[in-house]
Amino acid sequence: MAVTQRRSRRIMMSPAELDAFLTEQRTCRVATVSADGRPHVSPLWFVWDAGSLWLYSLTRSRRWAELRRDPRLAVVVDAGEEYGQLRGVELSGTAVFVGEAPRTGAPCPELAAPERLFARRHFGLDAMPHDGRHAWLRLTPDAIASWDFRKL
Repeated sequence: MAVTQRRSRRIMMSPAELDAFLTEQRTCRVATVSADGRPHVSPLWFVWDAGSLWLYSLTRSRRWAELRRDPRLAVVVDAGEEYGQLRGVELSGTAVFVGEAPRTGAPCPELAAPERLFARRHFGLDAMPHDGRHAWLRLTPDAIASWDFRKL
């Protein structure tokens, strides 16, 4: 994974800060490329596990269709209200489809950890509730840029 920041290294998050930030946040904005080349951005819940961002997306969504056609994506996770509190991360790379689509709960060892984390964080459950409408995407970023204005 490449750190793409040339400027503002002073406010860049360390690997430990980046990991902690992505572990505590819930919502990201996912940018995909439409068939006509226009960007499409949509919010989505996620979990961060073992250096990958795991996204649980509706399989009948515009986002899913766009990623099936062109798996490139960028994701922004940010927080803060006041200027001096702003912090965030931009991750980019290629989406990988993991498990069955839509997900019905068939055994998939690769999904054990992200599903456990996602179920606890977003549903307060010990096991993932599968609705037959969603499926998993994994983004292991090729590039990351981060900022934490609290360091100024």
